[in-house]
Amino acid sequence: MYLTCFSQTRSFMKINLPLPHCKTTYYRLLQICLITLGIAGSLLPKSVSAQIKDVSPDSIRYGGSIYQKIKPKPAYPKVVGYLSIILPLKTLSAGKFTSNFSHHTSSIGFPLGVNVLYSERFGFSYEITPTIKSSGGSSRVSNLLIDPGTMFRFDHGFTIITRLAFETSGRYGFTPVFNQVYARSKAVNYFVALSLPNRFGNSEPYSLGLNLQFGFTFN
Repeated sequence: MYLTCFSQTRSFMKINLPLPHCKTTYYRLLQICLITLGIAGSLLPKSVSAQIKDVSPDSIRYGGSIYQKIKPKPAYPKVVGYLSIILPLKTLSAGKFTSNFSHHTSSIGFPLGVNVLYSERFGFSYEITPTIKSSGGSSRVSNLLIDPGTMFRFDHGFTIITRLAFETSGRYGFTPVFNQVYARSKAVNYFVALSLPNRFGNSEPYSLGLNLQFGFTFN
């Protein structure tokens, strides 16, 4: 009787209390691991590329941190030369305006000089300007201007130059110049300038002029 009951109990356990299927559980865990690795692998390149994009060209990444690259500052004082041409546009003297290229007379100057730059904001300019005058079918060097001056440099290539003026014709005075760099290259910078020559002396009345200048500075 006891043997019969034990056999029935054993049969009941086999039917109603099945043992865990180890192989099925193992495969499920393996699938979960593979899916997790796949998701992580798909996200990793995006995060790396995002980190690379976050670093600007003037920065570097080291040890998980971003550092700004130090830009070398230009050494001062710096000496640069330049060449240019200048056209007198208008001259006011004794209450009358006179234009260049009028009455079959024209003048053109060729300023050349050296700029000594002491900082990003200040410099000194040494300039000489031979002037050629054409009149009556002939031309000659009519004047030589020596006009040193101080340079006050601003952002975006704008400079104000205050020049003294000494002419071999006997005139003297001062010339404010408003200079703007409009194009840059590795070798030269191109500029345009407006100047207002104020002249006195040599038994002539005071005159005020307006000049237009084009040129380039060697880097």
